[in-house]
Amino acid sequence: MTAEPVFEPVTEVTADDRARIAFGRIGVHRNDRFLVSRRSSGELLLTPMASIPQRELLVWEDESVRNSLLRGLADVSAGRVSQRDDYLDGDDNDE
Repeated sequence: MTAEPVFEPVTEVTADDRARIAFGRIGVHRNDRFLVSRRSSGELLLTPMASIPQRELLVWEDESVRNSLLRGLADVSAGRVSQRDDYLDGDDNDE
């Protein structure tokens, strides 16, 4: 994660009596998430974040899983899929 070396001043805000700062005037929306970083000089950097369920983290951590998923999505988009039997229906005919 890299940051631009220079911040562009947008507006001046004042913290309310509960030390909250409203960012709605600069395009922040309800439920937006940010990583807050602070320099020793007191400057704050808000980096937009997206949270994902832990069960989906493997896709981002393992490149081979991610590539396999992307290939599968490309196959679906291109119509290269066919209907298969439901392997989870509980009917074990392999015996």
